[in-house]
Amino acid sequence: MSATILIPIALALSYVLGSVPTGLWLGLKFRGIDIRKEGSGNIGATNTMRSLGKVYGIIALAFDVFKGWLPVVLFARLHSWEYLPVACGMAAILGHTFSIFLWFRGGKGVATSTGVFLGLAPMPMVLAAAVFVAVLAATRMVSAGSVAAAATMSVAVFLFEIPWPVRWFTLAVAALIIVRHHGNIRRMLRHEENKL
Repeated sequence: MSATILIPIALALSYVLGSVPTGLWLGLKFRGIDIRKEGSGNIGATNTMRSLGKVYGIIALAFDVFKGWLPVVLFARLHSWEYLPVACGMAAILGHTFSIFLWFRGGKGVATSTGVFLGLAPMPMVLAAAVFVAVLAATRMVSAGSVAAAATMSVAVFLFEIPWPVRWFTLAVAALIIVRHHGNIRRMLRHEENKL
């Protein structure tokens, strides 16, 4: 097998793992509930928690983070190409937001992005997580915390010795997360956003 074939294999594994709709499958398997028809209709951890309860929400959150972290720290080792960790991270995030299991629909990518950046840029991710917790505590809105954390990551990667490809990737992912939250942002401006 040619070594270069390992690059598409790593990307495919990352995308497929990222595509796993954790909260949806938990609801269907253990509760007979399609969370796409509950709450916000989103397949992420927040709607899983609202629809199925805290335990399922925590499981969904943990696995969604894991499916972003594993491609960066494991699948990316299949080849020495220097950009493979970033590419695997992007594949995992795109898998979550455009899942092959859901006809290329999916979640907003926050938890999976968290896992990716824990592998690529841990210190900026810690700062972003702290901002997320602070904003969530102040507003009780996960969406507000997510948007604030994405914005924080965009700045934080320039405060540490982070490779430029990771910095550009961070800006792209932050933009994707903010765009995926456009409906939440509109509801926040109208003071209609759901709270925990």
